[in-house]
Amino acid sequence: WFVLILFDPAASPPKMVTFDELMAAARNFTNLTLAHEIAVNANFCIKHEEHPQNSLAGTVKQIVHKAFWDHLESELNEDPPEYEHAIKLFEEIKEILLSFLTPGANRIQNQICEVLDTDLIRQQAEHNAVDIHGLANYIINTMGKLCAPIRDNDIKQLKATENIVELLRQIFHVLDLMKMDVANYTIQSLRPYLRRNLVDYERTKFQEILEETPSALDLTTEWIKDSIEDELSSISSESSSSPGADPSSKSSISPTVVLNNGYLKLLQWDYHKAIPELTSSTLRAVMAMVKIWTCTDGAWLAWDQVTLLTDEGRLQELREKLNQLKIIACVCLISNNMVGAAIVDVPDFADQLKRVSVPLLEGMSKKTFDLKEALNAIGVQICIKVNESLTERNLPTLNAEMQNNLMGQIASIVEENNPVSSLIDKRIQLFMKSLLALPSFRKCMPALPGGLSVIQAEMELVGSQFASIVEFNKQVYGPFYANILKKLLFPEAAIGKAEIEAPSN
Repeated sequence: WFVLILFDPAASPPKMVTFDELMAAARNFTNLTLAHEIAVNANFCIKHEEHPQNSLAGTVKQIVHKAFWDHLESELNEDPPEYEHAIKLFEEIKEILLSFLTPGANRIQNQICEVLDTDLIRQQAEHNAVDIHGLANYIINTMGKLCAPIRDNDIKQLKATENIVELLRQIFHVLDLMKMDVANYTIQSLRPYLRRNLVDYERTKFQEILEETPSALDLTTEWIKDSIEDELSSISSESSSSPGADPSSKSSISPTVVLNNGYLKLLQWDYHKAIPELTSSTLRAVMAMVKIWTCTDGAWLAWDQVTLLTDEGRLQELREKLNQLKIIACVCLISNNMVGAAIVDVPDFADQLKRVSVPLLEGMSKKTFDLKEALNAIGVQICIKVNESLTERNLPTLNAEMQNNLMGQIASIVEENNPVSSLIDKRIQLFMKSLLALPSFRKCMPALPGGLSVIQAEMELVGSQFASIVEFNKQVYGPFYANILKKLLFPEAAIGKAEIEAPSN
């Protein structure tokens, strides 16, 4: 037992966390994450994955396994055969088969224990009377009774295998697949229950995490405080024309707006930044394992933001999709402004431009992706598309100057503070903000700002997915947010009398 000291630049003095408390928090976070993923991801399942070919881990595993099975084969080929390692394998197989049984399956349980009685097999081995092929056949037949239909072909292949060592090796392989099948069946069975009880479960688990690390919400407070400051700045700018108003009053701020603005920032989060290195190697290892903390802009990501790590992959995908949609909208807006008169009568031409752009923007999230090169390619393809359309209608094609101008403006989208990119980005943010402000986004969608019509279907899909994540997060962690908002917005003695807008929308 020992103590870890967490140094937080925003807090003093340093926080003392025992290793047991840290591990308890890690276990709770792992359970919370798994339950959340099972409930919200209908495609979540356990998959059997092999190490990549020629990888170090795969090579080491192959060498170790080969050495084990070669040693077993040499023992069985001795005169008389040595059965000790084989008996241990039968004992392990027995335990695995018993783990597949449901409560009340007493008959087959007794039969497995009787046939695979290791004490009896050892006695038989002492007299060189072990029927190892008979035991293997019994195991295969029992597996056939317990496995899912998808494994029937694997059972047939086992029955066709004659070499006893290879047969035992394949038996363990199929048993691993059967364990995976059982786990996935359990996941499917749990999913309806978790969906019904997930809000209470996640809130309870998170409370357990907080009890292990009582100061874990300090940085969430900073996250929400930043959103409050942004809102105050916005109100101040809008109210500058009213001398008598007091736009700096925190009591005029809506907690729901504060939270929504914080969520919107997640769509511009830098998810590529590495998990920071802490002063303790043990803490660093645990944090890396369970992904409890990550770092952004030199500050610790707050624990309530960590609640969103259960949806980190989905949020990252949505952010990447929005970046792609922004580029497509920019390309179409620039093309329409420059050659609109030439394509105004062409039906669905904007969709054609979108279909040209999408394949060239695949993989935008990768570090190796060259956006400027992709935009150059898109510019070339758009010029070709426009000229083809003009030629089909016996109209003059774009001259070299117009083509260079069009391709240049499309290529400049990548430049910082590009006016078209900034405009589209603001309109996308406006749409997402309007969506979060709706009482029920499932019943209707907000009006789409100008310039986004070409990506309307995609925007509504992304917006719906993002709003679902936000809605669920508020349902689970609303009480934690409410307590922080009360302290920040109503720090005076009148806290108890203040009416706080519930962050439930």
